[in-house]
Amino acid sequence: MTPNVIADGVVVSLAYSLEVEGQVVAQTEADEPMEYLHGAENIVPGLETALAGKKLGDKMSVTLEPNDAYGEYDPEDIDEIPREDVAHMQDLEIGMAIEVEDEEGDIYVAFVREITPEVVTIDFNPPLAGKTLTYHVEVVGVREATEEELQHGHVHGMDWMDDEDWDDDEDWDEEEYDDDDDDAIGNGRA
Repeated sequence: MTPNVIADGVVVSLAYSLEVEGQVVAQTEADEPMEYLHGAENIVPGLETALAGKKLGDKMSVTLEPNDAYGEYDPEDIDEIPREDVAHMQDLEIGMAIEVEDEEGDIYVAFVREITPEVVTIDFNPPLAGKTLTYHVEVVGVREATEEELQHGHVHGMDWMDDEDWDDDEDWDEEEYDDDDDDAIGNGRA
């Protein structure tokens, strides 16, 4: 049975554009929409809240302050790595996302902020942290999630999640995965 409204456990397809400081920084079209599982924190919280109860064909615009999107920018969430520790990374560029492992073996995503011959400065803040975001959204699809999608907490068919290793990874732990490090719509995403 096709759901009538957006609610937890529903897969939503969106055509959207995202504006930051008057500039469009991300967008999808209706023929190639962004999909997410509502209630699974796949997108920024303010947008997910605004979409609850909407129906197929609904259009809306919503402006989100940092606390409802990627959070405030934390100037303390920056680190310097000796250049020799990343010597194996030949193609380092400003803005590049890299994975960093801490002493406990936890892996985090950081963004290269500065490169000198001695150190690489990395920023653990999401690129849109501290920014006010304006979404222009059209709901172009609504369907029930499959049992597997509900168990995994994401929509199947998303290119970045369709790798067989992703779905079959016995070490996968939803609680350890930090969605805030993904792309622009939120935690997976928009």
